[in-house]
Amino acid sequence: MTSSKSLRTCEKGHQYYKSSDCPICPICEKRRKTDSGFLSLLGAPARRALENNDILSLEQLSKYTEKEILQLHGMGPASIPKLRAALKEEGFSFRNCQE
Repeated sequence: MTSSKSLRTCEKGHQYYKSSDCPICPICEKRRKTDSGFLSLLGAPARRALENNDILSLEQLSKYTEKEILQLHGMGPASIPKLRAALKEEGFSFRNCQE
């Protein structure tokens, strides 16, 4: 089975080919990537999952359980150890399920 890629143009005028329904422009996404902070540890889908839910700081992240974060669209299990380590480094942790 071959995947056919279609030429697309984002709202900023970048042209790129995609075979999926994903509307994200890879050129814009590459330019958005941050080089510092805990969000820089994550892949683009996981980073967008947090950004789209206004989780932009470790303090905000600490208000959620690991299970709640994993339920966000784009967040995968490989991101949790990275987030856990970033939280621990700054004296935070994920919210405990019993709280």
